[in-house]
Parts: sequence; C-alpha cells; structure tokens
Amino acid sequence: MEVAMIEDSAKSATRHALDDDLALVEASRSGYIAAFEELVRRHDRKLLRIALQVTHNQEDAQEAVQETFLKAYQKLHQFRGNSKLSTWLIRIALNESLMTLRMRRRYSHELPLEYEDPNGEHLPLDVADWSANPEQLYSRSELQEILRKALEGLPPALRIVFVLRDLEVLSIKETAAALDLHPSAVKARLLRARLQLREKLSKVFSAMPPINNQTGAATITIR
Repeated sequence: MEVAMIEDSAKSATRHALDDDLALVEASRSGYIAAFEELVRRHDRKLLRIALQVTHNQEDAQEAVQETFLKAYQKLHQFRGNSKLSTWLIRIALNESLMTLRMRRRYSHELPLEYEDPNGEHLPLDVADWSANPEQLYSRSELQEILRKALEGLPPALRIVFVLRDLEVLSIKETAAALDLHPSAVKARLLRARLQLREKLSKVFSAMPPINNQTGAATITIR
C-alpha cells in the first residue's frame, strides 16, 4: 500500500512539473521574459552535465548550453508539448554540443566527473551509488578518475545513451526522443554501453591488489 502511495505521489509530482513547464512555455511565448528565465533555471544544470559529457570541455559545454537556450527561445513556437520540455531541450543541447566539437576540434583540458561552476556549486554526475562503499577502496577522486576514463573510452554513440539513460535517468522513450532513435536502438546501444563499461572496469579492478577482508570489498555494478 505504501509503495503504491509513493508511486502515485511521484507521478502526481511529475505531472505537476510538466504542467508547470507548459505554463511557463506559454507565458514565455506571450513575452514574459521572467517565465523563460525560470525555465533556464530549472533545466540548465542537467543540460550542462550532458554537454560536458559530450564535449569534455568547460568552455565548449557552457557555450553549447547558451546556444541551446537561445535557439529554444527562438523556436518556442515549434514546441508542441507532445513530449517533455526537458527532452526537447536535451535534443537541442546534444546537437549544439556536437556542433561545437565540429567547429573547434580541440579540448582545452580534461574534466572530472564533478564540475565546479563559477558560483562554486558542484554538478555531480550521480555515480556514487554504483559502489556499496567506495571510500573503503579508493579516495573519491581516484574513483572518479577511474569512472571518467572508462566513460571516455566508450564510443560517443554509446556513451551519450548511457549518460542519458543511466546517469540522467531518462526513460527509454525520452532517450529515444532526445536522440531521434527508435526505442529498440536505444536498448541495443545501452546494452552494448553497459557491457563495454563493465569490461573496462573489470580489467581495472582485477589488476589491483587484493583488498583486506576486514575492510570489505566494494564492487561497482553496471546493470
């Protein structure tokens, strides 16, 4: 009974957020700049995380997100509400991130899995729950470095599906809409991404010294 109540509450909250987004879109179309600024505030962190995974460059990611919101504002009349606003924005952000890569063809510096924005806030990519107790094996920075390298080793087409589905927790349908793919293609790429990532991480951990049983061995699980 409690589980059903929690699920109903979550669905209600999701519907409310969607309705609220649509109301803000309508207000933005009517010329209320504050309404669009609220949409930016709601979605910019997620879009920045995704752009960073594509570009691996702080400046490029910020530029891609800025262009995303500029184009979204210019094309609000094209948003029909058939999908979530966040899905529509993610699709634009992915296109802008790839365009930025094609234009610049360079990377300024490597990024960790946790990016610190100019205001000092951290934007984690939500990977801590992969480990039962990671601090028993490595410091946080060491674990992040291992995961960062493993993710960067995936082909871009697989990496972005993994990021959207497993890190940003989009549904299969939302991921397919964002990437303009059939759901079956998303499932196939996600499976390949998980298998490749599991293989990469298994090789890393198998090459490390045995862990003292008293401390307990944490494992990273790729679903």
